[in-house]
Amino acid sequence: MSSVRVAHTATLLQDGRVLIAGGMTGNGNIGETLASAELYDPARGVFIPTGTMTTERADFTATLLQDGRVLVADGVFGDRGSRGSADLYDPATGTFTPTGKMATQRWWYTATLLADGRVLIAGGEGMDADRNPIDLASAELYDPASGTFTPTGEMATVRSDHTATLLADGRVLIAGGDAGGWPVSYLSTSELYH
Repeated sequence: MSSVRVAHTATLLQDGRVLIAGGMTGNGNIGETLASAELYDPARGVFIPTGTMTTERADFTATLLQDGRVLVADGVFGDRGSRGSADLYDPATGTFTPTGKMATQRWWYTATLLADGRVLIAGGEGMDADRNPIDLASAELYDPASGTFTPTGEMATVRSDHTATLLADGRVLIAGGDAGGWPVSYLSTSELYH
């Protein structure tokens, strides 16, 4: 790759290339947060620079949408927390453009493409009014048709670092994760999003 990266994303595109975006350059400590992105071309075995995200981000999600674009959303920005921002990457043009503002700033959350083309964003960590980290039970939906994020039902339990899996019947299984607090409280519970 063109840069050392940790806490970045890698998304398989419809044409077989892989979009690698963002992350940090840290080696043991928090380093520079990156806005850069590159494409891996498996046919040639090379990494090729592509557009730059509108802001640097790490610990975010990148979700392949039904139309081939990629939603990259929020995450952390070095030691400055999160911003609630999101971009759309268009592989046809190699560019990132801003899209709606998230209802809640978050990182370490899940983003799941639903059967109807919307994206379920659930849980993670955010910040309270004093900019202290808090674990979240909130969820929201991204609609690529309107470019907007809308709150949806909350999870029964606050969770970060959990999984979310689209089931064949259209529901989403949300499982495990961290319930926050100290000492750390890992979860064995699960819930379904309808």
